[in-house]
Amino acid sequence: MGDFEIKDEDLAGRIGILETKHGKLETPAFFPVINPVKNEITIQDILSVGFESIITNAFLIKKYIGKEEDLHSILNYNKILMTDSGAYQILQYGDIDVSNVDIVNYETKLKPDIAVILDIPTGLTEDKKEAEKSVESTISRAKEASKFVELSKDEIIWVHPIQGGMYLDLIEYSARIADMNQDYKMLALGSPTVLMQRYEYAPLIDMIYKSKSNVSRGKPFHLFGGGHPHIFAFAVALGVDTFDSASYILYARDHRYMTRERVYRLEELDYFPCSCPICSRYSPKDVMEMPEEQKVRLIALHNLYVIKEEINYIKQSLKEGRLFEYIQQKAYSHPSTFEAFRRILNYSKYLEKYDPRVKGEVKGVFLFDNSSLHRPEVIRHAYTLSKIKQRSKALVLYCSDSKDNPLKNTEDMKNADVYIVLPFYGCVPYNVFFTYPYFQSEMPSTIDKDVIYDLKNKLKEFLSQRSYETVSIIGCEKILHVDSIRGAPVNLLLNKL
Repeated sequence: MGDFEIKDEDLAGRIGILETKHGKLETPAFFPVINPVKNEITIQDILSVGFESIITNAFLIKKYIGKEEDLHSILNYNKILMTDSGAYQILQYGDIDVSNVDIVNYETKLKPDIAVILDIPTGLTEDKKEAEKSVESTISRAKEASKFVELSKDEIIWVHPIQGGMYLDLIEYSARIADMNQDYKMLALGSPTVLMQRYEYAPLIDMIYKSKSNVSRGKPFHLFGGGHPHIFAFAVALGVDTFDSASYILYARDHRYMTRERVYRLEELDYFPCSCPICSRYSPKDVMEMPEEQKVRLIALHNLYVIKEEINYIKQSLKEGRLFEYIQQKAYSHPSTFEAFRRILNYSKYLEKYDPRVKGEVKGVFLFDNSSLHRPEVIRHAYTLSKIKQRSKALVLYCSDSKDNPLKNTEDMKNADVYIVLPFYGCVPYNVFFTYPYFQSEMPSTIDKDVIYDLKNKLKEFLSQRSYETVSIIGCEKILHVDSIRGAPVNLLLNKL
């Protein structure tokens, strides 16, 4: 139990299987939050949407129900169950009247499949001393709970929260310490809820990157409070495996209707841009005229369908090796997601590090604009090119805007190193041009100025790092606006670029 098997990968994201006592959980996965003392949405409602995992709050169970028995029995639920500990209430109210030991001990009696210790959320405090205190307290509490973790390790997967708030150095420290504690088979990033509520996704990207890049790849990673379909794909691309949130019901109480790209208020809608069972049956006017309780329930169910659909879409994109293209597409759904996308490009080397080199059936590589320069395939090509040695004193460069064989004159190839000048990639050795990813790359017929500028810089760098005596450049009038020349000094081409 607690084993985590990675089945597929794309960028730093993965589809994995987490073994729990109540079955295998395929990740990425979302845990809808269940309030044990409110019944606006029942567990059966959640199961009907297709979710097979839920999360509830052990602190609220202890406070309002108080039973000390298997929580699956209390909830009449036999699938994967996670318990939070009351840390969200600490974040909201400053403190709660229960100790870490009390809540962890109580969780061992509830026997959830996954459980969290009572950590101290950093939140968004601007006081670094306070942030340091929350990090050290969380680390100390994880050690304090070790006795209970050890006794229940055959039944419960325990989660070690990572704190630090906006202080990335503290997140790094917290992540390293949490990762070293082998009692905990799962890690989680805490405190980002407020950022997500404010649509401040760029700093969230930094927090996820800093924590994920400092923990081992083999442990599943949870994002507390991750409940908006806007951000799932970006978080998964960085390596987040699971999410939890009550957003679906909180939004519904405020008549906020989620889509995968944005959030509407119900009163704004004339048509439902969705074909889930709720939206297929009712119109916005129908729902608006319903009693409040029914209205909230139906919007919440719709929101759950949207979350489920988004998770499925991410998995399919990941499986096809199109996660980069998907986050590129998501970027234009909102200025905040655009900012998140630009921020994630800062970590393109990290994404390339975990992106698989080989991936089953070969798919096309769609290249659009200068953001595509950060794709793993493009970054990897630069590294590969740097390892290729010069073999001749003469260089031949061909430009091609089609997948037809660009070499019309084989005489040009004799006694020369031959490269294809390909937008986004730069110089591609002719003998690999017809292989993946070059030959499978699809790009616009009109290339952006930024990409052309990048191409010229790559060409200059390539020439400056080698000692060719002569260069021929053929067919590059359209792409580089450079007339064809044959057997000219290298400096002549450099001056034209």
